[in-house]
Amino acid sequence: MSTSATTTAAAEGQTGGPVERLIRERISEALRPTELRIVNESHKHRHHQAMRGVDSAETHFRVTVVSRAFAGQTLIARHRTVNALLGDQLRAENGIHALSLVTKTPEEMPGQASGA
Repeated sequence: MSTSATTTAAAEGQTGGPVERLIRERISEALRPTELRIVNESHKHRHHQAMRGVDSAETHFRVTVVSRAFAGQTLIARHRTVNALLGDQLRAENGIHALSLVTKTPEEMPGQASGA
């Protein structure tokens, strides 16, 4: 696994909030990604009607996961895998409201197929 891709936030001193750390931990443990990017986009959605009264600053995420575990899986199966890992957070009242996913194998990513 490429540690540089999965530890970028920590290397920059940005450990993220508890939900972001939970996303990183669960995906890392279950899928052993060669690349994992998590972007908290909650600030872009704070003004939306559905977000009124929500105290959490961690409700909307864009997540890119590159993992060999996705080999042979359809796009919907890959997304279901990630959604299952985060199901409790997706169902929680003040949990994840929106999750945008990019799920690829290393072979599907330019410049990664010959890596690890």
